[in-house]
Amino acid sequence: MIQIESLQKTYRSGFLMIPKVALKGVDLHVPQGMIYGFIGPNGAGKSTTIKVLTGLLRKDSGKVLVNGFSPSDVKSRQSLGYSPEQPYFYDYLTGRELLTFYGRLVGLWGAELNSRISWALSMVNADKDWIDRRLRTYSKGMMQRVGLAQAILGKPELLILDEPMTGLDPMGRRDLREAILSLNKEGVTIFYSSHLLSDVESISHRVAMIVDGRVVREGTVDEITASCGVEYHVHTLESIPLADLPEGVLSAGHPQEWICKDGMARDRFLSFCLKSGISIERMDHQRPSLEDVLTQEIVRAES
Repeated sequence: MIQIESLQKTYRSGFLMIPKVALKGVDLHVPQGMIYGFIGPNGAGKSTTIKVLTGLLRKDSGKVLVNGFSPSDVKSRQSLGYSPEQPYFYDYLTGRELLTFYGRLVGLWGAELNSRISWALSMVNADKDWIDRRLRTYSKGMMQRVGLAQAILGKPELLILDEPMTGLDPMGRRDLREAILSLNKEGVTIFYSSHLLSDVESISHRVAMIVDGRVVREGTVDEITASCGVEYHVHTLESIPLADLPEGVLSAGHPQEWICKDGMARDRFLSFCLKSGISIERMDHQRPSLEDVLTQEIVRAES
């Protein structure tokens, strides 16, 4: 659904038109049917990439295809739904009037339009009394729900969302996660950026991590986190002298809690406990989170 190869984009600003490179050879491939998370710090290039994909910005160089077409080709947007990070709507309209307006833009009329609006509002749990109030009275979370509803009105094959969780309370985030999963079950490919990495971990099939204009990691959540190493925390029923610990095993600060730095250290420690008659209460597999990996990559880029 999305193919990006060696994407470059430079901005020029100020009186002297000083260049700032935003994207430095980005490569991405998003297959059909995927929920694909796009993460990185502020200013890393997430929104710039999304704007290139949607045709709002022109690339400097590289190859970009959306649904098999260049973003400059209107055909790339015929089956595309998009919700920006900060959508701007006509705030004198009600939410329902806004969806009616956008529904007509995608060719919906009459009973079909009303049915589609009801479906979209139900999908994002926005079929509430406030949908008939003026948009200027909406909270950030309400506006995010309406923004997603307008993005899915045309039942797109590809849905691109820029920071869709921003401004949502925990219930709103849950509703949006469920909406994304439901849409994906219906065959919609979803590409989205987010700073809420716990949500990204819970729903994404694959994730790309961009730092300073470059994709530094890409893969499943397990592949990305496993690449930074794992630890095993072992709790024993008896204390063990530190001098007796096998290589790669450290104290966790308690005489009956131990940290094995990798799988080999775990196996050595389990063998040691078995031979020494030491009972193991439990063992926890500790892997780094996406936040841990992203923080590591940011520090590496800044050093």
